[in-house]
Amino acid sequence: MIEEQQNNPLHGLKLETMITELVDFYGWKILYAALKLGCFNTNPTIEACIIFLKKTEWAREKVENFYLYRFKRMPKAVGEQFDLKPRERGFASGIVPRKPMELTLASIAEMQAKASAEYEAGNRRPNSGKRFGNDVGKGAGKKTAGGRGTGSGYGSSNSSSQRRSEPRHDSKNDSRMTERSGPSPSTDDNDPWGTKRS
Repeated sequence: MIEEQQNNPLHGLKLETMITELVDFYGWKILYAALKLGCFNTNPTIEACIIFLKKTEWAREKVENFYLYRFKRMPKAVGEQFDLKPRERGFASGIVPRKPMELTLASIAEMQAKASAEYEAGNRRPNSGKRFGNDVGKGAGKKTAGGRGTGSGYGSSNSSSQRRSEPRHDSKNDSRMTERSGPSPSTDDNDPWGTKRS
């Protein structure tokens, strides 16, 4: 695990360095559009971002995920790695960061619309084995990246009674976690991302 940790681009990376790299490459507008964090929008400075992200763990992890998977374009976390914080994740030796993903305001809006549509489709799927309102109890009413409250999508007047009567599920055992984790990692050392699969 120590060897893999050293292959994590976040390992030993200072918050200031990470933010500076992201701002230099993307700029404040793109970062705000992609992450929806106020520190990238209202009089943004590196120092203000550092202060906010040091105090706000969920926001820091959101930026670290963006750094790993959009800026460094490392393979998505699967299995047990998915449940770890971004700085704790490991990558097999030999996997190196790729060129940062080029982002525009239009491409970000398109990705967010696609993600929102997939999320909505997943919640409407009949007999999928998912319980009604998967994120109930985890910040209902909080704003998501799309700007809508997570508690607003229930629609029916009896939804609050449904939410109360259903048992809580541990997020590690939630069926959505395995669905989002993607394909299993490639065992081919020459193709660590699995791009040569047919």
